[in-house]
Amino acid sequence: MNIEVVKSKIHRVTVTEADLNYVGSITIDEDLMDAANLIENEKVQIVNINNGERLETYVITGNRGTGQICLNGPAARKVAVGDIIIIISYASMDFAEAKLFKPALIFPDTDSNKIN
Repeated sequence: MNIEVVKSKIHRVTVTEADLNYVGSITIDEDLMDAANLIENEKVQIVNINNGERLETYVITGNRGTGQICLNGPAARKVAVGDIIIIISYASMDFAEAKLFKPALIFPDTDSNKIN
């Protein structure tokens, strides 16, 4: 039996941009991606603390060290610049492996989106 568990989580980052005219996705600072063990094109769930919206999209690598968090395309309608969001990815694994698995959870500073 396989179950889905949290693989990675960036807890409470601030949206720095929203680009409605981009093809789609979320652009994330590469430092945050590395710390959270996320890769480009990985599917993620976005949870908006400010308005309760939830959506799924995929990751695009942003500029390292900038704190960039940009919702692109239709997802840009679900956020406002300055909103606080949580970014979560999941992995499917067998039950025994899941019991031992430790996700990458990071808690950046919400003012700068930098890792403390």
